[in-house]
Amino acid sequence: MSIDDESRAQAVNRLWARRAFRIHLIAFLMGSVVMLLVWATTSGDYFWPVWPIAGWGAGLALHGWITFGRWSFSETAIQQEIRRDK
Repeated sequence: MSIDDESRAQAVNRLWARRAFRIHLIAFLMGSVVMLLVWATTSGDYFWPVWPIAGWGAGLALHGWITFGRWSFSETAIQQEIRRDK
């Protein structure tokens, strides 16, 4: 695999990761709205949606950190791992 092929593959992987995060974000927003509507149209006393929204939000934050953070490996680390496999 050439360097250009590797760069392209890495770029495609980053694009898929960003798309997956956007899908997760939309699902979170839609799910949160549904939970809020259920809460508002039923009892409306104890604000129970805070717990699933907080938990899901923490998962979404971690997903965002992994997707947009600096989680790529240096070429040195990749070469060291290749040497360890041999």
